[in-house]
Amino acid sequence: MNSGDTAFVLISAALVLLMTPALALFYAGMVRSKNVLGTIMQSFILIGVISLEWMLWGYSMAFGPDKWGIIGSLQWFGLSHVGAAPHPSYGPTIPHMVFMIFQCMFAVITPALISGAFAERMRFGPFVLFSLLWATFVYNPLCHWIWADGGWLKSLGVLDFAGGVAVHLSSGVAALAAALVLGKRRDFGTANLQPHNLPMTLLGAGLLWFGWFGFNAGSALSCGPVAASTFVATHMAAAAGGLGWIFVEWRHTGAATTLGAASGAVAGLATVTPASGFVGPISGAIIGAIAGIACYYGIMAKNKFGYDDSLDVVGIHGLGGVIGLLSAGVFASKAVNPDGADGLFFGNASQLGVQCVAIFATIVYTFIATYILLKIVDVVVGLRVSEEDEARGLDLSQHSEVGYNF
Repeated sequence: MNSGDTAFVLISAALVLLMTPALALFYAGMVRSKNVLGTIMQSFILIGVISLEWMLWGYSMAFGPDKWGIIGSLQWFGLSHVGAAPHPSYGPTIPHMVFMIFQCMFAVITPALISGAFAERMRFGPFVLFSLLWATFVYNPLCHWIWADGGWLKSLGVLDFAGGVAVHLSSGVAALAAALVLGKRRDFGTANLQPHNLPMTLLGAGLLWFGWFGFNAGSALSCGPVAASTFVATHMAAAAGGLGWIFVEWRHTGAATTLGAASGAVAGLATVTPASGFVGPISGAIIGAIAGIACYYGIMAKNKFGYDDSLDVVGIHGLGGVIGLLSAGVFASKAVNPDGADGLFFGNASQLGVQCVAIFATIVYTFIATYILLKIVDVVVGLRVSEEDEARGLDLSQHSEVGYNF
């Protein structure tokens, strides 16, 4: 074992944990003031819920001994056989327990991302139940497919360095299913639904940017050249994403907004994630710029199609996940990461086809499974708050508190 690598991954895990409260601030600033605490709570509570799920059965399902290429067995239930000794495939220079807790933070933030799609209208109890079911039956299998020994997408050679399949594309597709099942907010299209606290959103975006270095660079699982390259590519993608977004926004609306800059940076970060460990700085910046421009038009699409994705999860994480996985198939280079593969621009056109298989499989499985889980929870306990409670806001109706006591 290497103490430097161990310290690096532990710090990276702490940075990824910070991303969930950061996401809570990012989302909460974009809702109305009567829903600020309810929105924060939907992210914050998952730190507890999903961490315990991960310890008991989630990690074993995601990374445990393979069953048929699609799921891990429960041999590691309750972290049995997960201790100080390294696992050869999950960080050969760090304790197995360190890899487990690093991946735990990914499992925590992913269902929290989905909550932006149904902000201001889901009951708290059903939200917790749905998130637990989604983590178990959607996130854990996808995680096994792409990262675990024996996972069928990993065996196929799909490139996904830090979460295109299991995190961003899956949360974006799940967000679309949730927006369709729950329907629009009661005053969507008639009332003022503008963000109530943009400084809060900017603070959340800045903390997300900071934490993302742990998310992506930490996925190298060692403090070496790949981690350094990933760190730089991630940063350049975020910078280019923010600039790309406000460039098209300025041309389209005549104003470069702070919300646009924050959204563009997050779009760049989300999009570069699957490619981050396989591309250089220039490629990272190109991916980020493409993300900023494409995701801006992606969120415009919800107005055309008429679904209420409250905080633009589909347009940023869903579309960003697709672009990011395709970008890995185009810009990846073994000169950057010898353990990866060359992409289309480096003479390996077949890699792009492999990436498309992963995109298609993730979209189909995630949408169908998420739709079924939402319908089950709705039938059993009911998903949506009443019209009266929605008018009062989630803070009072779900938590008997207010965010601002004037």
